[in-house]
Amino acid sequence: MRRTGILLFAAVPVAITAAAYFLGPTDSDSPAGPTVTDARQQARQEAKSRAEQERAADDKLIAQLPPGLADPAEKELAQQIVASAENSTLNWRGAYGYIEDIGDGQGYTAGIIGFCTGTHDLLTLVERYTKAHPGNGLAQYLPALRKVDGTDSHEGLDPGFTAAWKAEAKVAAFREAQDAERDRVYFDPAVRLAKLDGLGTLGQFVYYDAMVFHGPGTNAASFYGLRESALREANSPSEGGSEKAYLDIFLDVREKAMRKKKQDIDTTRIDTAQRRFLYDGNFKLATPLVWQVYGETYKVP
Repeated sequence: MRRTGILLFAAVPVAITAAAYFLGPTDSDSPAGPTVTDARQQARQEAKSRAEQERAADDKLIAQLPPGLADPAEKELAQQIVASAENSTLNWRGAYGYIEDIGDGQGYTAGIIGFCTGTHDLLTLVERYTKAHPGNGLAQYLPALRKVDGTDSHEGLDPGFTAAWKAEAKVAAFREAQDAERDRVYFDPAVRLAKLDGLGTLGQFVYYDAMVFHGPGTNAASFYGLRESALREANSPSEGGSEKAYLDIFLDVREKAMRKKKQDIDTTRIDTAQRRFLYDGNFKLATPLVWQVYGETYKVP
């Protein structure tokens, strides 16, 4: 049925054209009727209007909900838990200047959220930062960053890029730029969608960590693809499902995607952290918290 629907939709412009040809006025002085282009523009405008109305309704719903992970204290906790997996520390603010190639095929990994030269987000960060602060210490590397985007190459970046990144991380404006890009691309979309799915603070963190690790893409191995896979197996709370059951399925789907990418990958950020919170019934992500990542124990009193 879905294929048929697509074909019928595709046939609409043809039908409109035919009608205009056979039924249109023959007098050259007669005013022209609506064209195919007019119909398409109207359809686009209607779709845009519907999307704006839906977003406004979502905004209204979210405004009525508790802040959850967006609460400053909970957001700080979220950054600590992510940092334990990304940088093996709770001091996430100490990671602004972090940069290395960890051999995962994504080039250099850098900064507080693991921006990568091979996954477009580091390039976007530097582009937006340079637009606001021309002449910064990273601007000279933009041509090379565009060239290596989507690869694990260091061409044009070595030997000076890592030193330039560390130096720029001492600049307050660049640290603020990292924060803003983290929120724009990862934190805000993840928390927003989790709230719309009916998830509490823990579920919001589960989405956020998945967004950080897998990226905000729509393919099967990226965040939005993982969510779609989970929703095919279980209803979200907003659909009447159990929060615990849905999150358990989501973590299953995510872990499977991680192992598909690398069979021997360490999945403790799920197994001995997020699942531990889930099985303890800690849906509010209330402290004190104790978890393990890569064999190391972390505690937040």
